[in-house]
Amino acid sequence: MNIVSDKLSENMEDYLEVILALAGNKGVARVGEIAVRMDVKSPSVNAALKLLADRGLVIHEKYGYVTLTREGRTLAAGVQEKHDLLYRFLTEILMLKSEVAEKEACSIEHAISKETSVRLVKFLKFLKLSPDGIRPKLLQNFAGYLKIGERVAGERGKPLKR
Repeated sequence: MNIVSDKLSENMEDYLEVILALAGNKGVARVGEIAVRMDVKSPSVNAALKLLADRGLVIHEKYGYVTLTREGRTLAAGVQEKHDLLYRFLTEILMLKSEVAEKEACSIEHAISKETSVRLVKFLKFLKLSPDGIRPKLLQNFAGYLKIGERVAGERGKPLKR
């Protein structure tokens, strides 16, 4: 199978992401660790690993270690990058609670395109380069709007008429 043209399911992308995180500096993960992180039983992990191995994305030694192939690492890193970007957007821009943002980022990461990811990166950089300091006025105003439910105009602080 061609990993470029055959899109992975969200579940398989999650497995790659978890393996990448667990492997860390040591470069390997174990089935038991993956099962705990994914909150599934070992037979489910073994079935997923077989599918991923058939796609050339992991190497799984029976009753042993799991390692990502170069292609597997690339895909896993891409999913993780989207997740991190979405998490930042949801917490820093939309000001969602961390727990909500984490769950939502995990759901959205599988659906957005590379083009959307690139645009989000540019948007976040644009806001960081804002001339009005650490937190652009737009975000300060949005934070106020979230608190009081009304938009504040100008320096007088009077709510805008609707």
